[in-house]
Amino acid sequence: MKLTGRTGLWAIGLLVAVAAAGVLGSHRFAPTREPMAARCPQDPRVALACYEERYRSIVAAQGVAEAFADLKAGYGADPEMQRLCHAITHAIGQAAVRRYSTVADAFAYGDNACGSGYYHGVMQGFALTLGREQLLSDLDAVCAAVPGKERKSLDYFNCVHGLGHAIMAVRTDELFDALHDCDGLTGSMEQNACVNGVFMENLIVDGAHGGHYSKYLKPGEPLYPCTAVGDKYKAECFAMQTSYALGVVQGDFAKVFALCAEVGAPFRKNCYQSLGRDAATISRDQVPATVATCKLGRDHEQRSYCVLGAVLDFVYYYHADVQAQALCSGVERELQQGCRSAIAQLVGRF
Repeated sequence: MKLTGRTGLWAIGLLVAVAAAGVLGSHRFAPTREPMAARCPQDPRVALACYEERYRSIVAAQGVAEAFADLKAGYGADPEMQRLCHAITHAIGQAAVRRYSTVADAFAYGDNACGSGYYHGVMQGFALTLGREQLLSDLDAVCAAVPGKERKSLDYFNCVHGLGHAIMAVRTDELFDALHDCDGLTGSMEQNACVNGVFMENLIVDGAHGGHYSKYLKPGEPLYPCTAVGDKYKAECFAMQTSYALGVVQGDFAKVFALCAEVGAPFRKNCYQSLGRDAATISRDQVPATVATCKLGRDHEQRSYCVLGAVLDFVYYYHADVQAQALCSGVERELQQGCRSAIAQLVGRF
């Protein structure tokens, strides 16, 4: 199933930015103060540059905590900030590099808001400081001091995932070169997390950076580049790509379920699971809307993997299992046990 025409690139960008921000989860914002009066313009052509300058300045003058406090204070009433939030937190992370001497030090001041973009930005900042040759010479060393390596903690995952974003930065978004670089990491979890970061960055540059469209995305072939990469990368690619495909078809989940159905086994399950994450993210991790979206799946396989992707996003979003358990209680009976098992496997990472 191919879709033709370059359909609504700003609409695609909006859906990609919203969905990609949910890939690693966000806290619900609990502002601790009133929003500041002066905000950035709502014109999408200039908004991101304004926000990047604003939050880099705050980090430089007052620190990371103050930057996040300001972000959370203004988020609820600012649609452009909501759309660009992941990219904004990238900028906060990049600015943090100037204040802290190591990745581990910068991570200690982190916040998971807006899809953990801060950590991705930290990694990009350190990568650009080191330069391509030095970064790629010893990838294993970059995250070695981040706590939780042995148990594959969320912080450690964010670091090796962020390496994918960082490698894309030093490779100027050359996706296939970046994928090969990720192979230089020791450990399958590390390699897969890095590859996931590469594919996520490929979506984000298209959706959130003011008209900077990746050459590795094709509106006429919404599941590309997953259809072109080697099998060792396909699972991580399909686990991300539905965010872009949804933008192409203007949010029609049924059409993307049909696209995923054409993907060969075993990778179509990753495609369905990716749709579950998108369902949760676009619903703002609310149970009724997420359940209704996963019910658009035509068979047990589609619905079960959709629910799996959704419940994992719920755990990341809330950093707890209460709402995720409510989601499991709201799905079809035959899907509930698998849903709860997924929660049990994930909560230990926190």
